[in-house]
Parts: sequence; C-alpha cells; structure tokens
Amino acid sequence: MRHGKSRQFPAVVALLTVLAVSPAISVTADELQVAPLTLVTSPTPFTPGCNGAPQSGEVFPNAEVEPWVALNPTNPANLVGVWQQDRWSNGSANGVLTGVSRDGGQTWATVMVPFSRCAGGNPANGGDFERASDPWVTFAPNGDVYQMALARNDSNPDSAMLVSKSTDGGATWSDPVVLRFDADPRVFNDKDSITADPNDANLAYAVWDRLRGLAQRRRGFAGEHRLLGERPEAGVLQGGLDSDAIPGGPTMLARTTDGGQTWEPAREIYDPGVWNQTVGNQIVVLPDQGPAGPFHGELVNVLTNICRSVFTCPAPLEPGRDVAIIRSTDRGDTWSDPIRVSGLAATGVQDPDTGSPVRTGGDIIPEIAVDPSSGTLYVVWQDSRFSGFAVDGIAFSVSADGGLTWSTPAQINQTPADIGLGEQQAFTPMIRVRADGTIGVTYYDFRNHTPGAPALETDAFLVHSHDQGATWQETRLTAVSFDLRTAPVSQGFFLGDYQGLAAAGSEFTPFFVQTNSGNTENPTDVFAATAGP
Repeated sequence: MRHGKSRQFPAVVALLTVLAVSPAISVTADELQVAPLTLVTSPTPFTPGCNGAPQSGEVFPNAEVEPWVALNPTNPANLVGVWQQDRWSNGSANGVLTGVSRDGGQTWATVMVPFSRCAGGNPANGGDFERASDPWVTFAPNGDVYQMALARNDSNPDSAMLVSKSTDGGATWSDPVVLRFDADPRVFNDKDSITADPNDANLAYAVWDRLRGLAQRRRGFAGEHRLLGERPEAGVLQGGLDSDAIPGGPTMLARTTDGGQTWEPAREIYDPGVWNQTVGNQIVVLPDQGPAGPFHGELVNVLTNICRSVFTCPAPLEPGRDVAIIRSTDRGDTWSDPIRVSGLAATGVQDPDTGSPVRTGGDIIPEIAVDPSSGTLYVVWQDSRFSGFAVDGIAFSVSADGGLTWSTPAQINQTPADIGLGEQQAFTPMIRVRADGTIGVTYYDFRNHTPGAPALETDAFLVHSHDQGATWQETRLTAVSFDLRTAPVSQGFFLGDYQGLAAAGSEFTPFFVQTNSGNTENPTDVFAATAGP
C-alpha cells in the first residue's frame, strides 16, 4: 500500500517546535481578493450500467474529482476545464466531462467527449472503453484546444491514451484519436498530460508512463498501477525475452506537427532502467526569445523518477524517488539525459485523528510552470524534509537556466507551525505564472481542523510571489472548511491526483474540488475561483 502503515498524530506541540521549519512569510501587502466560488459541476448525466460490462469495485455517483483547466490565449474569457465524473473505488471513473466558460469562469456549460461508453464512446468513434481517467486540457496559441484522457476497461486489461480537439473554444470536439493501445495484462498506460506549444500552433506533445512487466493484474485494479509491483513477470517468448515482461516504466511521447490532423506513433523518450519507472510526466515549453535570447522554445519534461535498482539507476539520479527533468532542443526529436531537481521525500497524508489514508498527488507527481517572458522554471511537490520527515509540506525549486540547474527546495506553504502535527499537513500543490512574472501556488491543508471533531475540516489556499519565490503572500480560497472524510474513497479519501489553476492578466483562476460535507448523494463538486487585486 503506497501510504504504508497508518500512523497516529499525538498532540506533542513541544516536538513540533523542534521539528517544524517555518516557511518564508511575505512582507508584501497585496493580498489577493477572492470572488465567491462558482459551482462548475452539476448532477451526473451517466446512468447505472452505462459501462457496458459488469464492473468491480464501488462507484460514487455525482463524485467529481481530479480537475484541470486551461485558458484561451486568444480570448481570456474562454476557459475549458475537465474532470473525472463518478469515481470508482478501484480506479478511474465512468467518464470524463468538460466544462466550458465564456465569461471568465462566472458560468459553465457541460460537454461530453466520448472517451468512455458512459460518455457516448463506441467502436465507431474510438471511445469504446468502460472507464476514463486522468483528464488534461491545453490551448494552442491560435485558440484550438486539445483534451487527453486515459481510457481503460475493468473487465479486461485494455488501456489506451486518447486525445480529442476542439476548434470552437470547447463547444464541440473531434472523435478521440488513439495514441497508444495495449491489451497485454502486463502493461498499463498511465498518468498522461498534453501540452500545446505556445510558440507554434501546429505542435502539441502528449506524454505518459507505460508500465510494463506487471504481474497479472487483479480485476478491478487496472487503474491504480501508478507504481510497479514487487515481483517481475516471468515471460520468455520465441526469439528471446519479451520486452513487455521486463519491469519498467518509461516515458512515452506522441506528437502532432500539423495541428492535430495526424499524430506520430508513440515512442519511448526516456527509459529509467529495469525495475525503475517514471510517473507524472508533464511538458512545458520555454519562450522563443529570438536570436538575442537564451531560450528558443526548448521543451522541458518534469517527472518523478523511481529507482528500485541501484545497478540500473541512471546517473545522476539516486535510488528512491527523485524529481527530475529531461530536455529537448529540437521540438521533441531527441531528449537529454535526466537532470536531477531534488530528491522527493514525501511521507504521505493521513487523517490526523484516525490515521486513515488521504490519497494525494503531490507526494509522487510534481507540477511545473514556466514564466512566459523570462523562461524561469518553477517546480512544486509534497515533501516532508521541512518537518524532520514527519509530515508533508509544499516544496518549491527554481531554475533560471532552462532546467540545467535548480535551487535548493524551500517550503512555501504558510500552514502554521505551532499547531498539531497532523494539522500541519499540506498537499496537492498546483503552480502557474502570470505574464508579469507573479507565481501562484494552490494547495490544501488541515490547519482549521479541531482534533477529535466529527469532520476533517479541510481548506484550499493560494500563495503568490512577485520575487521568484523569495517571499509569499497567502489567500484562503474556501470561505468555509469542508469535510474531507466525505470524499470518495479510492486508496484513501480522494479529491484527485491534481487540481487545476490558470493565470491571465492580474488574476489567477483556481479550479478545485470540495466535498459537499455529509451529502452522500452528491459527495463532491468542482469549483472555480477568481483571485486578483
């Protein structure tokens, strides 16, 4: 189990004083103002049994989780968000839904893209799958928008990476294009993202990890193989060792060079070695600053590199978990060796009272953003080093040279250090940079939880910085705490492996999940906020 044994958090404030490292507190006085939250999601359109085959696990109807959002560079009032709809306890959801706003996030219309049978997928349109997950969305510089999702079955081992495109701001979408399909039970395609090149409307890049050498997958757990198992799959075919029997998790890339009309065959761009894997792959594109500038549209792919074998771990990475990047200077044709950002020392998040696991994303999936003017890169993730490896905080690292070197990680969440140890946990960060260089980072924490209370009071926050992360100012996004204990359970209380955040002008647009505390008929919803001066 990825969170390890449940642990209790005794109220030992004296110990906290010794262990906790206080985050940097901003001296600026420009606290952002948050408009009332806008409800994005509505009751599920999916009907029971829409998967088209008997399913294992427990489904949570009306549970929306794992949202992402993008903003149209040609029309900042046009936002497109995506999320999982009706999450299953053992992985993925009945489908992925799309929200479209044309008034800056004040109102939203819901659209279905056929990535699964529940959302209208069938053999003719390419979406003939029982479940979908890991939605992602990105705008090209001409206003075209791409959406990507993981599609898979529960009744058999099929998994695929699908992409669709809209040319009208998200109102209508093309049939899905299959970037990769596997039906081998030893293989699973996982944790996708897609990035349209802001410098060239013809280019877009889809990346994910392809886990191979999995032991025979138990039915119902096909959507949760973010980490390799404990034993290799024995498999020798005629002609030698079957490559898909060799345990590993390389980074895969599929690219379009003609604005999504066609996609190149998916290929490996980084193999971390036998028994090692990547997860959380995500590309950003550096600005093209012309002949006089240091950056010319290079690609930077962030990932978590997990090395289980000291003998095959690629230098300079180390056994265990590292946040790392690989770079391309030729629009994805070739890629560098890995560059280490930092070790990743997440402890995992748990209910402070009961020790029940909270499934988060930042403990294994880093988030990256680039300043669109200067090209400065920023990465955030969960890390426990700031508390003596007791609880997770939000780590932040900077690169001013295109990812070649990185700063020592600093803690940036403003969670008080003089409260209970369990209440200090901060998790699931997301980062974006405004055009003026202002950085925004969102996260959740438990600072407002009362130990022993019947609810696990949880809140969302936004910190921003005008000085490349030297100082930070915090803004609370949730007017009222919500109860995380009423979230859908999928290897722990689950809001998603990531949340969304967009930036335009002087504003940030957080796009995140809250529970509807105690409402078992409608456990969660996605909300949008506007935070600006």
